[in-house]
Amino acid sequence: MKAFVFPGQGSQFVGMGKDLYENSPLAKELFDKANEILGYRITDIMFEGTDDDLKQTKVTQPAVFLHSVISALCMGDAFKPEMTAGHSLGEFSALVAAGALSFEDGLRLVYARAMAMQKACEIAPGTMAAIIGLPDEKVEEVCEEVSSEGNVVVAANYNCPGQLVISGNVDAINAACEKLKVAGAKRALPLKVGGAFHSPLMQPAKDELQIAIEQTEIKSPVCPVYQNVDAKPHTDPVEIKANLIAQLTSPVRWTASVQSMIADGADDFTECGPGKALQGMIARISKDVVAHGIEE
Repeated sequence: MKAFVFPGQGSQFVGMGKDLYENSPLAKELFDKANEILGYRITDIMFEGTDDDLKQTKVTQPAVFLHSVISALCMGDAFKPEMTAGHSLGEFSALVAAGALSFEDGLRLVYARAMAMQKACEIAPGTMAAIIGLPDEKVEEVCEEVSSEGNVVVAANYNCPGQLVISGNVDAINAACEKLKVAGAKRALPLKVGGAFHSPLMQPAKDELQIAIEQTEIKSPVCPVYQNVDAKPHTDPVEIKANLIAQLTSPVRWTASVQSMIADGADDFTECGPGKALQGMIARISKDVVAHGIEE
């Protein structure tokens, strides 16, 4: 069975989407529509901006969403998903690609999400770190030991076996990294991110985004969408909304999501969007499936 997966923030690069814009009338139409909806020319930044331009929160998330969704839609008849999933931000791309969200509503929600997350980062500064080479249980145990009232660190992204990203206050992250190195982590690497995503520090963003999500129409998708919060397939719009709202303060259960898709018959994964991060993760989750990009 064919599964289509969509990457999250961090996969952006200068020049992303330019080929699509220049070679596909559909892509040009959708990119131009995106410029109108956002009220600024995101295409100029995507195609010819700088790395720093692309790292602006109001740009990064919409840029990755647009590249991912438009890449999928431009596949035409070759895009026939039997299941979809997205990593963090990518879940919005997966929902649009599966027909649960309109392109316009998806973009508006992604932009609202980006701005809400930026505000939450200013209210409670935080960061994230990638922990390599330890069992998930050990990382969770250390996070619990380090966390105290007002100084929180939690497991945020279960990317693949042996790779878990933690998220929280800067001091708590630093303390956890030191303890995890002592516990045998191959690497405990602070990430260059603007905040503590998928942690309790994102509660203000969750509250703000909840209003926008509740006001947005979500339909039954054409295929199951495996959501980050519980790694299960969903087609019920009420469940999809509830999971989207919970996502900002809940961990991304990517390993479990891919395992669920494989258990349900997925054997061919196509990553739609910039980069190859998800292909690498899927290869480490299972050697029995094929993971590739659109052109392959």
